[in-house]
Amino acid sequence: QVQLVESGGGLAKPGGSLRLSCTTTGNTLNHYSMAWYRQAPGKEREFVASISVTGAIIYVDAAKGRFTISRDNAKNIVYLQMDNLKPEDSAVYFCNADELFTDNYYWGKGTLVTVST
Repeated sequence: QVQLVESGGGLAKPGGSLRLSCTTTGNTLNHYSMAWYRQAPGKEREFVASISVTGAIIYVDAAKGRFTISRDNAKNIVYLQMDNLKPEDSAVYFCNADELFTDNYYWGKGTLVTVST
């Protein structure tokens, strides 16, 4: 079983940047496909980006060209670099781990991102 802890959220101005981190413990990261989701107030949780164990990356259209997902298996950390932030990016961002060859998946508790002047 893996535990996930997100960090790096906070307040940013429109056009600014934040880097989110998802630190994992309890199992080696290369057993998991990793993803970031977000949930804005009053809305459903939505997919943002994912990175497979082989490094294949998928982004939601709203994130393309602005967000970059990466993983450091040696450090057991997954990152989400967010540039050119917009107010509509404001949400709680969650890290997700999907364990290979099983039906197991795990969530962190989230980190709040607020984009405002």
